[in-house]
Amino acid sequence: MARDSISHTLLVATILCIVCSVLVAGAAVGLRSRQEANKEQDQKKNVLIAAGLFEKGKQTADEVDAIFDASITRVLIDLETGEQVDSDVVDPASYDQREAARKPEFSTAVTPSDGLGGIKRREKYAFIYEVKNDAGEIERVVLPIYGKGLWSTLYGFIAVGNDASTVGGITFYQHGETPGLGGEVDNPRWKSIWQGKQLFDENGDVKIEVIKGTVVDTTTDATHKIDGLSGATITSNGVEQLVQYWVGPDGFGPFLEKLRQNEAGGSRG
Repeated sequence: MARDSISHTLLVATILCIVCSVLVAGAAVGLRSRQEANKEQDQKKNVLIAAGLFEKGKQTADEVDAIFDASITRVLIDLETGEQVDSDVVDPASYDQREAARKPEFSTAVTPSDGLGGIKRREKYAFIYEVKNDAGEIERVVLPIYGKGLWSTLYGFIAVGNDASTVGGITFYQHGETPGLGGEVDNPRWKSIWQGKQLFDENGDVKIEVIKGTVVDTTTDATHKIDGLSGATITSNGVEQLVQYWVGPDGFGPFLEKLRQNEAGGSRG
């Protein structure tokens, strides 16, 4: 077979494709455990960021693990009841929350249908992260949140005080919004605005909102309002919508109500 023939060229190209495919597949399989470990580490870090327990640039991976293990308790709850899920129903150690949203037996339809910006189904069971003090009392909880922005699904965490209403912090760790516009959901200054805001009014109705413009001293109900992202109205609306959904009756509302009742009757350890 002549080296410059079409058949020889095709043979060489085929061999190269096979070799490259084997190498890529082997690398993917070999790195899977490391990728999973990095994913778990990043999730821990973002829980700590929302909880106000992470100092950027000052904590190593080992320190993140140590702080997380000492301060955070992960609990799987039934979103419908707000109760902890029995391990006989779902094993928390192997439960994949994102994957569950894709399985009919572990998910339910989002109501109202536009509640998460077009996402059709959400998981029945979700993790919450209890932040406890040295006495073992819950100081705040960190809740996973997600929903549609302009270009992407935003994934993040919001921390809520043990009064089940005061925002302790918020962070978004995965999204594809426009840098400098919707991408400002990552801006520490904007995220700091959320701290101390109230999710609910005196009647227990969801009141938090992201407004167009800036909240000032004279803004009505300022304690429930967040500055909008300049030039990113759709992303701002998406953040408002997803936060309202996840703290509302179709999200973590039943759990937050139980937290509120527990706090009123004495914190549980």
